[in-house]
Amino acid sequence: MPSIFFLRTIKAHLEREGWRILNIDATLIAEKPKVMKKADAIRHTISEALGLDMRRVSIKATTNEGLGSIGRGEGIAAFAVATLSERN
Repeated sequence: MPSIFFLRTIKAHLEREGWRILNIDATLIAEKPKVMKKADAIRHTISEALGLDMRRVSIKATTNEGLGSIGRGEGIAAFAVATLSERN
C-alpha cells in the first residue's frame, strides 16, 4: 500500500476520536536519494492528504554519516511528530 493511504487512515481515525492534526514535523535519514530536492513535493502531498496548509508541514533530511545499514545505503529511516488538538 502507498504510505499516503496509511496517513489518510490515521487522520480519519483521529477525527473519529475527536482529534485534529495541527502540524507535522518529519525527518528523513538516508544517504541517498537526496530528499531535499523533493521536499516541497513531499510537503504538498502530505498537506493535501491531511487537509493542512503546507506551512504546517515540515520536512528535514539528514544522513547517517556512513554508519550502519542506513549509512551503507541499505535503507532509510523516518521520524515524524504530529501536534494534535482536541476538536471542540
